[in-house]
Amino acid sequence: MKNGTIAVLLMLAVSLAVLGSGFIEAPTGFDGLTNGSVTQPVMDKARDQFAEVEAAVPNGLGPLYNAVSCLDCHQSIADGGPSQVRELRAGHLDVRGNFVAATIKLNDGSTVGPRSLINLRAICPDAIGQLSPQDDIRALRLSLPLFGDAFVEAVADNDLLKIAKQQHDSTRGEIHGQAIYVDILEGTGGKRIGRFGWKDQHASLLSFSSDAYLNEMGVTNNFNPTEVTLTCNPPGIAEPNNTDDIFNFATFMRALKAPPKDNNLARSLDAQLGADLFEQIGCQTCHVSTLHTVPVGTKLNGGAYTVSDAIGDKVFHPYGDFLLHDLSTGDGILQSGPPNTRNKMRTMPLWGVRTRVEFLHDGRARDLYEAIRHHRGEADEVRERFERLPNDQRARIIAFLKSL
Repeated sequence: MKNGTIAVLLMLAVSLAVLGSGFIEAPTGFDGLTNGSVTQPVMDKARDQFAEVEAAVPNGLGPLYNAVSCLDCHQSIADGGPSQVRELRAGHLDVRGNFVAATIKLNDGSTVGPRSLINLRAICPDAIGQLSPQDDIRALRLSLPLFGDAFVEAVADNDLLKIAKQQHDSTRGEIHGQAIYVDILEGTGGKRIGRFGWKDQHASLLSFSSDAYLNEMGVTNNFNPTEVTLTCNPPGIAEPNNTDDIFNFATFMRALKAPPKDNNLARSLDAQLGADLFEQIGCQTCHVSTLHTVPVGTKLNGGAYTVSDAIGDKVFHPYGDFLLHDLSTGDGILQSGPPNTRNKMRTMPLWGVRTRVEFLHDGRARDLYEAIRHHRGEADEVRERFERLPNDQRARIIAFLKSL
């Protein structure tokens, strides 16, 4: 228990420092109301764009795509939530053990790739292709909720680096979250620490919107102006004019509140005791309860985004560290990070976890007990502490998780 206890004390010290520093609690709710970053009419207009069903003509859907709207993959509980939708990624290792993203041969004889994302839908038969047998690394990923991401975007890089260092120091290197720097597409560009996606592949919600519009719906825009393939691509679609769309997507996401707790359950004795046990066995080393945003007026993302009063100087409770870890559940896919991140995944933030019925990146765990028992690698010792607890104490931890 020694290392876990030290980790808990350090995380509690960080939480107390945040709570005592004048930060205001971020608003929570699944009610579809703005967090204050924009007016309600502006949020509603942005939501309409988020929910709009795209077509090949005139919107530019495809030729390859996974969904016809953002809402397809983000709609459970409320607009912006998760869904049962899974995306497919694939690739293989070369003779030197380096990851190589897949190349797909389409029915018209052309190829797409190398790229790890394998689109599952197309607007014409010629754009359908199949994986080669050599691309034997294949992985499914659940879509993620977007609630509270406005506050995650506004966490300082240095705060994430501090968490990684605290983890390493408090557990003597047993737990060591990894932060990676990723490209910012807007403003003056540059890099920030990634925090969105299962591989931390994005740090900006606008960059994320641009990437998803191209890769999930096949719609180009000024940050991603090149089609994945021209096979059966309708001519004359001025897709770069869809730039306004990605700004609307980002506006909607930045207006979403953080996930609320189930306050009735959270006030129960079992959940309160479970929260204490959650800390005592070391779960909070990675599932960090409390973070805060940068000051109001801070410019982020290459200077393209100025943090508003509604987002800046807020404290929120994601129960996540937004870092990459090896829990022996990784999918083998290399994306934005260095080679050692191929089998690492971002810690799943636990806020709103009660709204899910499938857990881990691919949904392999169908309840919270099973999800905990899949924690290996860096989380071996913490998982073993959980398994050594009496049944009633394990049940209290689950009660606490179900209050989030």
